[in-house]
Amino acid sequence: MDDNNTESVSLKRSLSFALVTFYGLGTILGAGIYALVGKVAGHAGIFTPLAFLLASFIAFLTAISYAELSSRFPLSAGEAYYVRRAFGHDWLSGLIGWMVVFTGVVSAAAIAHGFVGYLRLFISIPSPLAMIGLIILLGAVAIWGIIESAMMAMLMTLIEIGGLLLVIYVAGNSLQRLPEVWHQMRFSLSMAGSSGVLAGAFIAFYAYIGFEDMVNIAEEIKHPEKTLPYAIFAALGIGTLLYVLVALVAILALPLEAFAQSEAPLALIFQLRGYPPSIIGMISLIAIVNGALVQIIMASRVMYGMAKQHNAPVLFATLYRRTQTPLIATLFVMAVIVMFALLFPIEMLAKITSAIILCIFIMMHLSLIAIKKRKEVQPNAVSYPILFPIAGAFLSALFLILQFL
Repeated sequence: MDDNNTESVSLKRSLSFALVTFYGLGTILGAGIYALVGKVAGHAGIFTPLAFLLASFIAFLTAISYAELSSRFPLSAGEAYYVRRAFGHDWLSGLIGWMVVFTGVVSAAAIAHGFVGYLRLFISIPSPLAMIGLIILLGAVAIWGIIESAMMAMLMTLIEIGGLLLVIYVAGNSLQRLPEVWHQMRFSLSMAGSSGVLAGAFIAFYAYIGFEDMVNIAEEIKHPEKTLPYAIFAALGIGTLLYVLVALVAILALPLEAFAQSEAPLALIFQLRGYPPSIIGMISLIAIVNGALVQIIMASRVMYGMAKQHNAPVLFATLYRRTQTPLIATLFVMAVIVMFALLFPIEMLAKITSAIILCIFIMMHLSLIAIKKRKEVQPNAVSYPILFPIAGAFLSALFLILQFL
């Protein structure tokens, strides 16, 4: 019998709260902090922790909308379905779905660049070869199976958390400079400083992208109506705490110019503190690999869900019978990631991802507002005040507009 089938094979509902939380946290903690924190510091300077906090506030409002929508409609290609349910337009639903796929692809391409920066701490290898090899390897893992992929993501996420805690420990004595820097921060947030914080927050916002990916594995989660909202908040909360602490010790421990220009910024902390940079370099590689794996899984699940909703070619709904994973969609995603990774630099990829994801977030807020105004009720689903999606839509739009002024 053919191993590929779209009729009798369905996604396996096997993920627990812990696995889903670590799945989301693994995406949030990937390239954002390990590869981009230096880029954020290049714009925000000593206000880098503030840039991360500003980005986290907008992400939190969006997480509330995602939590309620995913609890109401726990389906793959969730964003596309939410828009269709809210506005009834197939073309708009399809557009949002493809935008979600695009952000996953571009994000994974950015992560592949971060992988090369840390890999050079160990071996010298041409960047294109390293990025292609990474995507092929992770695509194979994604095809292997969702429970295997999620377990691997959880293990790598635990290593990531350990690495960030190690950074905080190694640079911990730099906190003695906090009163001095705090005094400087209080009196130097001028208009120029404010624009730097906003520019830094826009890049830092990329670091929070990941919690929304969790809704696209809803059909593989046990009791998603309750499990998924709690997992979204847990992942975002842990990620924010670690980001702010690492950003704080980093700006206190390193010269800002060197920190902003480094391709492996956290390894630089170890090097200047007399520790082998290879320690954090290896952990950073694992973190970056984890982030790319989750993006490949997410994008392929969105394409699978869209194909089932008739917003993508039916070929993408093909599941590999032995592993119950979307084979054709995963292979397509891998190919496009490689193309973007070879064509564009990391900072441009991060900015593109942030801009598109903000547009998607605005649509998610508007979708929830429309659904709540119709007073639709789903049994067992969570519900939050309508003020949250209204504030989220306004702030997301403002944040997006400010980047172009």
